[in-house]
Amino acid sequence: MTIRRTLKHVAWRAAVERDMWRARRHPLDLGLFHEFAPPPAGGGHQALRALVAELERRGVGVELQTMSSKTRACLFNSFNFDHERLELMAARTDGTTRMVHRVGAVTSLYRGYDDGTDALVRDINHGLADATIAISRATVEMYRQIGIELIEPQVIYNPCDHRIFHPDGRAPFRRDRRTRLISTAWSDNPKKGAPVFAWLERELDPVRFDLTFVGNSPVRFKRARHIPPLPPVELASLLRDHDVFVTATENDAYSNALVEALSCGLPAVYLDSGGSREAVHDAGFAFTTKEEIPHLLDRLVDEYECRQAAISLPSLDEIVDRYLGVLGLDEYVRARDETDA
Repeated sequence: MTIRRTLKHVAWRAAVERDMWRARRHPLDLGLFHEFAPPPAGGGHQALRALVAELERRGVGVELQTMSSKTRACLFNSFNFDHERLELMAARTDGTTRMVHRVGAVTSLYRGYDDGTDALVRDINHGLADATIAISRATVEMYRQIGIELIEPQVIYNPCDHRIFHPDGRAPFRRDRRTRLISTAWSDNPKKGAPVFAWLERELDPVRFDLTFVGNSPVRFKRARHIPPLPPVELASLLRDHDVFVTATENDAYSNALVEALSCGLPAVYLDSGGSREAVHDAGFAFTTKEEIPHLLDRLVDEYECRQAAISLPSLDEIVDRYLGVLGLDEYVRARDETDA
């Protein structure tokens, strides 16, 4: 076992050295450290895919899981990467690479137990970051709540791919049919709200409300339509066929599921927890107990048009501009664009 572990470490170290050599020979603007999962997957993967696609569309060179002394900036996501690899690569730079840590939910609050992940995030943040991109104001406050002060936090909300999640072609809202409610969750963590949605299917009048849940759930539904996780394009199309998004996610830093629904034109009824209020604003209503939801749904149906019109999210362009500013790449990209022109 010791020999096998030693050989594995030697192979890992050789791969790191190879990738650093390649990065020095062909330097790009930004090193991104995040281990992507294929879609359908959790919200962080979707947000970062949208970010990378827009950066590359603008001409920013992005390399994954690697950097060198010639890399202008490095963005590393929470704890979802090989932090030992990053530490080794960062130690080989001359200190001019701008190191930015993207941070989301406080894991012990979000999952409901402490497995040491929050301490790891703290150590990465304090050990490597020049600045932190927090995906909501709630993120900063929740980390502060458990005694962690993030390095130079800048709040930048999660991006959403507007080419996929948009309201164009959505089904018009009508009061002469059942109101179509939908909730989505990739994770089966009960704190994502599926048990509350199961309570709703028992309490709401089936003559007035139609319910759909998309994703993984720890509970079985009896009346609600339950659809497995969908790829982004299919999910966006389904969202546009519904009227209201309902979410009971707890301690979520800034729910991608909520942002995707709002982007598709759905006002929301949501648990007043984490960063959800920062996304919804006046485009829906918050609840603190599930018993409030039926009344809030009635009110939302009555005020539907004005609440839908209140949906207001930062655009992908605005979010990418903010990222570029924190990464120190805004002037570089503009200068290169002028040279290319």
